[in-house]
Amino acid sequence: MASDAAGNAHCLLRGGTIVDGTGASGYRADVRVEDGRIVEIGRGLDPREAWCIDASGRVVAPGFIDVHTHDDQYVLSSPDALPKITQGVTTVVVGNCGISLAPLVHPNVPPPLNLLGGSGKHVFPTMRAYAAAIEAARPAVNVAALVGHATLRVATMDDPYRKATGREQAAMLELAREAMAAGATGLSTGLFYAPNAAADVAEVTMLARVAAEAGGVYSTHIRDEGKAVIASLDEAFAAARDAGLPVIISHHKCAGPENWGRTTETLVHIDAARRRQAIGLDAYPYAASSTVLRADMADGRIDVMVTWSEPHPEMSGRMLADIAARWGCSQGEACERLQPGGAIYFSMREDDVQRVLKYGATMIGSDGLPHDRHPHPRLWGTFPRVLGHYAREVGLFPLEEAVHRMTGLPANRFKLEDRGEIALGKHADLVVFDPARIIDRATFEHPTRAAEGIDYVMVAGTIAKDPNGATANRAGRFLRLGA
Repeated sequence: MASDAAGNAHCLLRGGTIVDGTGASGYRADVRVEDGRIVEIGRGLDPREAWCIDASGRVVAPGFIDVHTHDDQYVLSSPDALPKITQGVTTVVVGNCGISLAPLVHPNVPPPLNLLGGSGKHVFPTMRAYAAAIEAARPAVNVAALVGHATLRVATMDDPYRKATGREQAAMLELAREAMAAGATGLSTGLFYAPNAAADVAEVTMLARVAAEAGGVYSTHIRDEGKAVIASLDEAFAAARDAGLPVIISHHKCAGPENWGRTTETLVHIDAARRRQAIGLDAYPYAASSTVLRADMADGRIDVMVTWSEPHPEMSGRMLADIAARWGCSQGEACERLQPGGAIYFSMREDDVQRVLKYGATMIGSDGLPHDRHPHPRLWGTFPRVLGHYAREVGLFPLEEAVHRMTGLPANRFKLEDRGEIALGKHADLVVFDPARIIDRATFEHPTRAAEGIDYVMVAGTIAKDPNGATANRAGRFLRLGA
């Protein structure tokens, strides 16, 4: 029987240009979807009573895979996942930067775990429990999960700001093994953050071996993206090499004015290391980062915008310099008065951003923080910005290459079976967009504006977004490693 507009049983996308996720040139064809899979590709396919989508003048691509998110709790509390669906994302990788919702054994968490929006409502002592919650919530997007190093430390140590004892490391190993057995896609660290900073490379390597044994990856927010960026890259490479698994460098950048332009150095360094081991990286298409509010980053050399503040929520969306002037204090003192909070840091330069985006091993990840009161626009705009601004307007790379970086490449890196490509038998996670019109509309002043130019988003053969907006249909699943 043909499906209704939800597209659950039998759907035909007709007359579109197929950009299949491999990087190959686009071609005109129809795509038939039945029971959540792609079953036929060709020109002039017989509708056979299918529900038809007119894709003429549009690109039909695999659904975008956001490899760097902090949506762990958001996909449970807001399973419609509007910031993702409206920009064509059909799969998110959660648990990045060492910050995961599981295994979290108590609700009171230190920064940066509070980036997940507070854990009082959702506490998951095991990855298996988290996976079950995703399956029960059935969010609009698929979810693949990394297990976070900071979460492991907070779960097993009375003080995560010191070196772990042998007993504590053994407890971490036990939790990490459970997470990988439950289907986690790998280990993440955030050595930049205090709960991870006390860990040495030996502790990281020990945990990474657990991920390696299960066939997973190691993803890392390196210890320093500023002056010591090369040494921090080498630390990440060493841990992954000794553990025997691929490493992904999170949101690669050279932060701070004294480091602007150094991507010419770091990318050459990464290239050399890639001759010896498997290395990938991700990036977002903006010259500003966002994380917790930190006094050491509020030094007056770069602009800082407050995204949220628990004691002063009225300051969300204001510049830290303006707040300090209003209060008659230094930016550092204002930062302390605003704690706990979050901020956007205008710490990068555009030529560095473009250089990293253009680099062949770079995947696209939003690094969006959905619980911020005034979020970074990357939460709503990352993928259309790459396609509309950097591919079409700037000409940084062809459309087919841009699509590959957000579909086929991440599916391969994270071993997301039968996803990231339009081919027979693949899961029908698809996006239909207008290549001449797709663009981000979220700005730093108005960060929650939805993108334009995306007509349909399909997850497992179900229409999650149509030209009228997001639908009520949710078909996302927890994606277990190797399943």
